[in-house]
Amino acid sequence: MWRAVEPELVCLAADESRFDGVTTLGVDEHVWHHVDPRKRGPKELTGMVDLTRDEHGRVRARLLDLVPGRSGKAYATWLGERGDAFRKNVEVAALDPFAGYKTAINDKLEDAVAVLDAFHVVKLGTAAVDEVRRRVQHDTLGHRGRKGEPLYGIQTILRAGAENLTDKQRVRLAAAIEADPAHDEVFVAWQCAQQLRSAYHAKDLAEGRRIAERVAETFHTCPIPEIARLGRTLRRWR
Repeated sequence: MWRAVEPELVCLAADESRFDGVTTLGVDEHVWHHVDPRKRGPKELTGMVDLTRDEHGRVRARLLDLVPGRSGKAYATWLGERGDAFRKNVEVAALDPFAGYKTAINDKLEDAVAVLDAFHVVKLGTAAVDEVRRRVQHDTLGHRGRKGEPLYGIQTILRAGAENLTDKQRVRLAAAIEADPAHDEVFVAWQCAQQLRSAYHAKDLAEGRRIAERVAETFHTCPIPEIARLGRTLRRWR
């Protein structure tokens, strides 16, 4: 099977036309896990994606390339190989919150606007909520979450968008928070993450910007340490 597929992949990889017309470029890491345990462990890769919108406003979302390594150097080298015409055509460069990729964009895509992609921003908020949940769990019970315990039972609910929760899930969330006054921290953290997420669900860009600016101006002063750290991270990237 591989002998039949490999020539096609080599041919596609050599086709430079896939880089034409890219005005919005995304970059992200990818970790390849071998199925065969006898082979080496996970391999880090950097992936480049075409996020340009077509005439109907739809994002192409085409994988352009994968290169070994997860570093600013790997991304900068790939950008350098694309040539001036490609780099000057890129207007927006989306990335995850990784300083190495940002450095490569600064060096190679000087005219592009660097933007943190929505997925990774929301992921930062979700991760902060989970950190608060685990800390409060340990502070109140002295151990990691176990089946049947209030906070452990809502960990999936805390990762969801508020608008997607069913009535039953809302009842479970309320019951878990009300089980102990210390759980209020978890609820506040969840509300903060929902506010951050709402910037991407706003009715227009102006409203989304107002929400994002309010988040950047307030989160870093939150008495919940994990949310304050998230706020500092967002302010630094702002």
